[in-house]
Amino acid sequence: MQTLATVVIVALLAGCATGIGALPTLATASVSHRVYDGAIGLAAGIMVGAAVFALIVPGLELGTPWEVVAGLLVGGAFMLVANALLPHLHLLFRGERLEGTVAVDETALPDRVVPAGEDEGSALRRALLVGSAVTIHNVPEGLAVGIAFASGEAGLGFAIATAIAVQNVPDGFAMAVPSVRAGVSKPKTVLYTTLSGGVPEPIAAAAGFALVAVVTGLFPVAAGFAAGAMIAVVFRELVPSSHGHGYADTATATFVCGFAIMLVVDTVLAV
Repeated sequence: MQTLATVVIVALLAGCATGIGALPTLATASVSHRVYDGAIGLAAGIMVGAAVFALIVPGLELGTPWEVVAGLLVGGAFMLVANALLPHLHLLFRGERLEGTVAVDETALPDRVVPAGEDEGSALRRALLVGSAVTIHNVPEGLAVGIAFASGEAGLGFAIATAIAVQNVPDGFAMAVPSVRAGVSKPKTVLYTTLSGGVPEPIAAAAGFALVAVVTGLFPVAAGFAAGAMIAVVFRELVPSSHGHGYADTATATFVCGFAIMLVVDTVLAV
């Protein structure tokens, strides 16, 4: 079994991959719905693939179906309750514009929006709201990394960490674009986006690793919990955010690609 320090470092690297996804915003804040929806679809596919191949399947191998199902239900309920109680900004477009922005010359740019001018306090508040949303979504991912390593299979842990790192790139992009459009400076957006994954994921990974390592036989339930939470995030946030703009087929295609990527990653690395 890997050490706690190794688990934290791996989760930290996977979490900080969100910052990579924010880098394109340094060049432009004008991103089409097609690209935005496709990025979210890819992230959703990878998350579902990670939940199935790196959590549910190993959980079934090491425990009973009832243990995994119980974890799934509790994990999904946890994310729905957290979503309802914690204030955050739902990262999606409202019709032809992003929530909180003002479109300029919509006739010339029907598929894009530009940032509205906001004072520093309002921009900071919006950045905090965006950060809280990203943090909520990254907690189950960190748990998944820690729980996977605690199973004693290093390959499984590295597989899901790699999948989450790949998923975090389009996820970071999808989160960074609304932040820039809301008036947050581009360097700060990259920093906030990086921290949104780099802080909660290693903390959650350490908690998941320590809990499963201490409580023998908890892996099937814990794996189900992390999987349920990730799937809830996908269907509560990512799928709705990627549909309704006329590019549902693009989002669906990238979802399938993301799922396929996770299948390959799991097959190659989980040895």
